Amino acid sequence: MLNVVLHQPEIPANTGNIGRTCVAAGAVLHLIEPLGFSLSEKQLKRAGMDYWHKLDVRRYVNFADFLERNSAAFTAGARLWMATTKAEKTYADAAFGADDYIMFGKESAGIPEEILVEHEEGCIRIPMLDEIRSLNLSNSVAIVLYEALRQNGFPGLQEAGQLHRLRWNTAAGREGGDVG
Repeated sequence: MLNVVLHQPEIPANTGNIGRTCVAAGAVLHLIEPLGFSLSEKQLKRAGMDYWHKLDVRRYVNFADFLERNSAAFTAGARLWMATTKAEKTYADAAFGADDYIMFGKESAGIPEEILVEHEEGCIRIPMLDEIRSLNLSNSVAIVLYEALRQNGFPGLQEAGQLHRLRWNTAAGREGGDVG
């Protein structure tokens, strides 16, 4: 199971959106304190909608606590990836494992450089134009998390859905012909 780690998130709506994404993706959400909000805030619950109760969320007092409590997973081969605008390699260069951890920093400052330099081999970035400082945190999580899921064959996620009133037109059984 993939893991999303938020280091000191500040905006409750972002964390709520990320929690909802984690539920949809079957990922665990790890929150490293201090948080810039209370987990009981209305904005957090509103963004997470009615999915928050289905979320596997774990809290840590600091980064050292996070590393210590997840040391068995790292010893077993799980990797810790750190999303930062400062990395040389992109998230598409990463080979994500099924039990890896993907960490994102707080909205105003990202992951502290002291942590990044200790984990340089796991630092990845989302490519963007120079004049943009960063993407929204919940968008960044969705981009990288779904790439990790894609690389692992979308484990446990639903098959193609059905329309409510109509049926899909399928190409099965059609011979030749142009599309369009």
